Amino acid sequence: MYDLPSDLPRLRTLRTWHAMWVDRIDQAITTAERQKREQQQGEERRPPPPDWTLELGIGVGAPPTDVHTGDCYATGRRRRPITREQAVAALTEGIRACIHCRPDTALGML
Repeated sequence: MYDLPSDLPRLRTLRTWHAMWVDRIDQAITTAERQKREQQQGEERRPPPPDWTLELGIGVGAPPTDVHTGDCYATGRRRRPITREQAVAALTEGIRACIHCRPDTALGML
């Protein structure tokens, strides 16, 4: 019916081989479930993005370059969160508003 060998040694070898693979598959399932659980916990614990960010210039003491909304995709790596009041102050001091997220429009300054 299944074209299996008829002798006992080969059948036991097949049984051992498949048991080994079932164990490997079970381990892979356990690992995948743990990773998914960790990812969900990370997403639940991730703090919300700030409302506003200030992109900093390159080098120590360099002036800030742009003001962004907190969820802007164009924000560089050198940034720090700021309050609404700090964002308004930065824009009035002449720091550029990001051309992608338009924080000046979001702040009602236009």
